[in-house]
Amino acid sequence: MNPIVTQAMTKHYGKFPALVDLDLEVRPGEVFGFLGPNGAGKSTAIRCLLGELNLTSGTAQVLGAEPREVGHRARLGYVPADLNLWPGMTGRQTLRFFARLRGGVDRAYTDSLAERLGADLDKKVGDLSTGNRQKVGLIAAFMHRPQLLILDEPNAGLDPLVQHEFWAMMREAADEGRSVFLSSHTLSEVERVADRVGIIRRGHLIAVEEVAELRSKRMRRIELDVDGELSAADLEAVPGTRDVSVLPGRATLDFDGEISQLLAAVTAKAHLRDLHTQEADLEDIFLTYYKDES
Repeated sequence: MNPIVTQAMTKHYGKFPALVDLDLEVRPGEVFGFLGPNGAGKSTAIRCLLGELNLTSGTAQVLGAEPREVGHRARLGYVPADLNLWPGMTGRQTLRFFARLRGGVDRAYTDSLAERLGADLDKKVGDLSTGNRQKVGLIAAFMHRPQLLILDEPNAGLDPLVQHEFWAMMREAADEGRSVFLSSHTLSEVERVADRVGIIRRGHLIAVEEVAELRSKRMRRIELDVDGELSAADLEAVPGTRDVSVLPGRATLDFDGEISQLLAAVTAKAHLRDLHTQEADLEDIFLTYYKDES
């Protein structure tokens, strides 16, 4: 049984189509990245899957149940994008409260999660930074080893070392046969941990791809500082080059080809003084590859 299955899932706010005909399957034992810019419909989709919103049309099944049913919720772990916890309770008190709601959890496992994330559980939640509050929310979501984790922009405020530990926790859950639905607007985060990625734009699911395939489509924005005569035609002759702009001493382009071919073309005509490269952001990727589908 796939833990998430939607068919033509649609949600309108009045006349505004927040989600349109979303067909989605999340498989057992995978991390599924749900990728899109802010405002694309990611949080609306999650709220529909959790039963917080009624669908305008279509269907959704979560762990074999309708989203508004309650029997499956003990097997869910959830971190919202706007995590709110009780400010007067300590992190430890908060986790004990959630543990009682779930009928008890493995305390040793909970403590190990806290240690891995470097969580301070003895301070009141209201005195914690955003990142440290997020750690408490992550422990609460993972501590009962749920069959399905739904994580909405869960990296808020986490420092890089903690992010790596969190990514490892997601992969471990998938390796144990559990599933993770990870909503994010950060391509680098998703491709580190996800097996497959669904890309949403303006409420439409415009692609579902294996991460390796998505990685191969990633464009880079490249700036070249050169001495010598370098023309746009020299660069446009290199496979994978787009949107070339050449000024005296500098050229910029979008590139998804073999960097060795680009460097060979440049150095054949000019002396390369410096090179700057930056991954294209998600919107650039959408416009480049999926403008017809959107």
